[in-house]
Amino acid sequence: MSQEWSGHALNTLNRAGFRRGGARQAVIRALADHSCAVTAFDLEKDLRSRGTEVGRASIYRALDQLEKLDLVHRLEIDKQMASFERVEPGGEHHHHLVCDRCGRVAPFADPALERAIGKACRDSDFEVQNHDVVLRGLCSNCS
Repeated sequence: MSQEWSGHALNTLNRAGFRRGGARQAVIRALADHSCAVTAFDLEKDLRSRGTEVGRASIYRALDQLEKLDLVHRLEIDKQMASFERVEPGGEHHHHLVCDRCGRVAPFADPALERAIGKACRDSDFEVQNHDVVLRGLCSNCS
């Protein structure tokens, strides 16, 4: 669990004037336990398995608030449903491999890729605020 991220998220919400609502706190706790992108549907299942009943609309509301405060990043990994991933306070992040057949998502990090992206940002007249690399193909089970 990312205690650092959940504490950061709660402090940021507090500074922005949000109360510590039960649904919002439950979503933060669930997100803190996921190291990679997760859908609202998956969060709902996760919360139910913990014995916490939070409606899907409340989950989406909480995710929307967290996204507006740059605490989560929306990823369009699946064509039918957005995924959400924590934005770490220190800027650490990873990218994603996605299987086009079964939908499996696997994280990957590559320092050389990050250096190349950094160079492209420095060499352009475009201010890049964030980035995500999604590589699509078939996982070993599907190929």
